[in-house]
Amino acid sequence: EIQKRIAELRETLSYHAKRYYVDDDPEISDYEYDAMFARLKKLESEYPQLASLTSMTHRVGGAVAERFEKVRHRETMGSLTDVFSTEEVNDFCGKVKNAYPQADFVTEAKIDGLSVSLTYENGVFVLGATRGDGEYGEDVTANLKTVRNIPLKLSTPNPPELLVVRGEVYMPKAVFASLNKQREEEGLSVFANPRNAAAGSLRQLDSRVCASRKLDIFVFNLQFSSDDIPETHRE
Repeated sequence: EIQKRIAELRETLSYHAKRYYVDDDPEISDYEYDAMFARLKKLESEYPQLASLTSMTHRVGGAVAERFEKVRHRETMGSLTDVFSTEEVNDFCGKVKNAYPQADFVTEAKIDGLSVSLTYENGVFVLGATRGDGEYGEDVTANLKTVRNIPLKLSTPNPPELLVVRGEVYMPKAVFASLNKQREEEGLSVFANPRNAAAGSLRQLDSRVCASRKLDIFVFNLQFSSDDIPETHRE
């Protein structure tokens, strides 16, 4: 009965978290959500044998690392190239067309943050790493679990056995402004820009600090999948 209740709370909380953090269309009040969250946390504390890595309670952080372990990326994470003129854009497009005459282009906003890879095994988030030097990054899984719109478990019915995606972790401007105001009031130095704030937050050894920074993520690339991958980037 307890196991069933915990499972129901996790499922309900995951649904409402998505409505709030991803869809921006909440159905219940913050008070109702917090009350459910408190009930789940209490049950998991009383019955630790029913703990789960995909539980919403991992969102608040709590793990304190002595240092970040180095991990090797399954696929190299290259850096993006800057262009500063129409001529450079045309040059890039020309090179692509020469190599792939049938190529189409997809444009997306460039969000300035910290590039990370997310690894899922059978739909469960198991590893998150910084880009590092492109070949090796730092294991920041505990901190990435506090980013609310990263699913701890994929909702697709038959997820790939192994899936690796790349995204950009960033701090929304409103959160950045609020954080700097708070630091000013506390007599602390302020962050120069949202990118520095995001990078500094994600590399906190105490994941509770990272959780308090309200980071976000924009996933833009499929690095690897054990299943068939879409034929186009848009898909």
